[in-house]
Amino acid sequence: MEEKMEKCSLQITGMTCVSCVATIERNLQKEEGIQSVVVALMAGKAEVVYYPEIIQPAAIVDLITDLGYDATVIVEDKSEPGKLVLHITGMTCSSCVHTIESKLTEVNGILNASVNLTTNKANINFNPEILGLRDIVRVIEGLGYKASVARRQSTIKYLDRKVEIKQWKKSFLFSLYFGLPVLALIIYVAVMDQKPNIPMVLDKNIVPGLSIINLLFFILCTPIQFFGGRYFYIQTYKSLIHKSASMDMLIVMATTVAYLYSLVILIVAMAEKAAHSPVTFFDTPPLLFVFISLGRWLEHIAKRKTSDALTKLLSLQAMEATLVTLGPDNSILSEEEIPVDLVQKDDFLKILPGQKFPVDGKVVDGTSAADESLITGESMPIVKRPGSIVIAGSINAQGTLLIKATHVGADTTLSQIVKLVEDAQTSKAPIQQFADNLSGYFIPFIVTMSLLTFAAWVTVGFVDFEIMKRGLPVYSTKHISKAELIIRFAFRTSITVLAIACPCALGLAAPTAVMVGTGVGAQNGILIKGGEPLEMARKVNVVVFDKTGTVTHGVPTVIKVLVLEDKTKLPLKTLLAIVGTAESSSEHPLASAIVKYCKEELGTDVLGQCTDFDSVPGSGIVCKVTNIEAVLMKSEQSPSTQQSTQIKDAEPQIYNVSIGNREWITLNGLSYGSDVDATMIKHEIQGQTAVLFAINGVLSGIIVISDTVKPEAAMTVSILQRMGVNVVLLTGDNHNTAVAVASQIGIREVIAGVLPSQKVAKVQEFQQQGQWVAMVGDGVNDSPVLAQADVGIAIGSGTDVAIEAADVVLMRNDLLDVVASIDISKKTVTRIRINFFFALVYNLIGVPIAAGVFLPFGVVLQPWMGSAAMAASSVSVVLSSLMLKFYKKPKLESLHYRA
Repeated sequence: MEEKMEKCSLQITGMTCVSCVATIERNLQKEEGIQSVVVALMAGKAEVVYYPEIIQPAAIVDLITDLGYDATVIVEDKSEPGKLVLHITGMTCSSCVHTIESKLTEVNGILNASVNLTTNKANINFNPEILGLRDIVRVIEGLGYKASVARRQSTIKYLDRKVEIKQWKKSFLFSLYFGLPVLALIIYVAVMDQKPNIPMVLDKNIVPGLSIINLLFFILCTPIQFFGGRYFYIQTYKSLIHKSASMDMLIVMATTVAYLYSLVILIVAMAEKAAHSPVTFFDTPPLLFVFISLGRWLEHIAKRKTSDALTKLLSLQAMEATLVTLGPDNSILSEEEIPVDLVQKDDFLKILPGQKFPVDGKVVDGTSAADESLITGESMPIVKRPGSIVIAGSINAQGTLLIKATHVGADTTLSQIVKLVEDAQTSKAPIQQFADNLSGYFIPFIVTMSLLTFAAWVTVGFVDFEIMKRGLPVYSTKHISKAELIIRFAFRTSITVLAIACPCALGLAAPTAVMVGTGVGAQNGILIKGGEPLEMARKVNVVVFDKTGTVTHGVPTVIKVLVLEDKTKLPLKTLLAIVGTAESSSEHPLASAIVKYCKEELGTDVLGQCTDFDSVPGSGIVCKVTNIEAVLMKSEQSPSTQQSTQIKDAEPQIYNVSIGNREWITLNGLSYGSDVDATMIKHEIQGQTAVLFAINGVLSGIIVISDTVKPEAAMTVSILQRMGVNVVLLTGDNHNTAVAVASQIGIREVIAGVLPSQKVAKVQEFQQQGQWVAMVGDGVNDSPVLAQADVGIAIGSGTDVAIEAADVVLMRNDLLDVVASIDISKKTVTRIRINFFFALVYNLIGVPIAAGVFLPFGVVLQPWMGSAAMAASSVSVVLSSLMLKFYKKPKLESLHYRA
């Protein structure tokens, strides 16, 4: 039997660039029991698939810690009904454990309970039909202990990056404290270099071989090298143990070589009692650390901005809810404040104006408006009245509402959105593989380039010293030998190469843009499940729409009732009461539409009595209807006095009713004329359904039913076609109906009457022709084709199966968001390419400049300049990605113009 694999999520801190990601992935994949690893730099998360019989998440955490990073397991809320994990405080010994376990197992509905004193956790299996989470918590609290739900760890604490920002700010200020005096000394030397006739006071020796300025440089450099650079040394040490390289190693190499070289030549000069103190590199480490720590500080501040969208979503969750007990006419008998975790399904909650809705629910009393902008992207408040659906995290704007909880905990819309966005930001865009692959070669390449730069300038210096002399300050050539000047210049350029090279910008190019892009999409009601669909959507050149529930509302509606019988015999209201009562016993969607229409026209929720009901799927129904008089008496629109008297005095009648298609009416011994057939054909050509009904053996009328087209469907199709996208309607409905709907919205290619498996085959056919296909659907039968398409787009009001199978979810159920999702994809990929371009150009130009290639033109860099440029490159890439935050979804007015 095959071993079962499991997946765990880990939060990782301490990663700085793509080389850190590569180090973690490479080393974890070497371990036995680990099947796959995906590490996301920006989200600070890792998804690990492993074999639990061989390795456990705790051991994986230890492996990551050994690599020099901090890791914790993210406790997943699997939301399995009947399973609960509680955090219990107040336990002191094993007797507490026994007390809680024994008391819980005595409660009706609790199957078993296991309490762990060490972790303060309780695992409980219970029957959710008998009791709920709040009941269990109250049992434990009744014993004198405190209990709360062990919730899934939120990434909000990591996303605010407070720890990293504080760390690098502290590091920057420490480096600056010593770096400013070093900078002042450098300026002093540069000024004196321009005045060769004035002697440098600080150049005088304290002892032979040791000048005042070198002593000051040494005193200022040493604390930074060993205290300010401690983090870099630790990370480099751990990387080297595991035979990997990181950006920190380049920094350590540059500063250590500069410091040790300076220290050695200074000691040699003092040992030899040299008349002049040598020119050292003690000025390099302080300024390198100043600019590196400043860059890291600014980079983390900018990174925090990239996750603003997810942070806002996470902060929407209400912490408490007002639980109420309702009496007659929804009067409130009692109320209490409870943690939102303890809200159970079917609880009644009171929401005051200005409060957040704690869970998804249905309004049972009150009228108000809700601000759902941060969840669905809808900017206008949505009116809420009895029967309306409310979403957790949205804000009650006006009146007080009473709601009934329908989805709680991890099942709420907000929780699902947050999980989708988190998963999206953990995933990698295919274009990011370029940076990941490059990082494995980048640092060895830069170290090699640094060594070659040193060797090249040593060679050039001894062959043609005049070329090198252009890059040397005047003062340094006064009392120093030619050989020392050559070595010094070669060291400086090789160190500058190490300082300026930066794989960070390449590593941040894609994930920062993906994080901002998916966040912006979520704010606009478009949930994009990761970097791959975000990148793929821009390539789409065929958009395939399902019909029912996608381009149409998916809810059949009666649009017309044609009466064929003399109205004096059976008035319209009587006909509606009879037909509505007959169809009330059917579960067919068309029957529901007829019943709803009849009730609305009669102004009552009460219908007559139906007996001897029989139905044949796809054909129609027959039955007997009675008690119609009572229905008409309760109608809001009272009949005339004469009719009322007739109804009151009349004996209850029995009506024999037949409702269905032509074949069904014929089968029941009735006939219809050519005029009736022509009328039905006319409506069917328009994509409508015509149903015949007969009462007491007489053909009485035609009911016309239609699934109306969404108002934005035609605009969406027009915009896509102008973008060069081929639009196709793919449906299981009959050809006439499909063609009628397609003609209304401007779709020219129609594929109708296909099964779900045939839909998949049609999409595969497009793909085999080299097309990039997006499928837009909403139903269970659409899930296979949504998975097959290059980009599956699900309507937010669709089934859970379709939403799960799709790559993009349109929360606002607006088809224009199909255009917006492609637009976001194009904008994000363009931003990624811009980031890659500047990151590559930076290294392609920066490294040669640092190596002194442009020295003949008078361009030469100091090591601290290289570190400043390196820091600026990472920050600039993050700021470039942040430009996506200004993205505005195309408005209807602009789309009208483009159409």
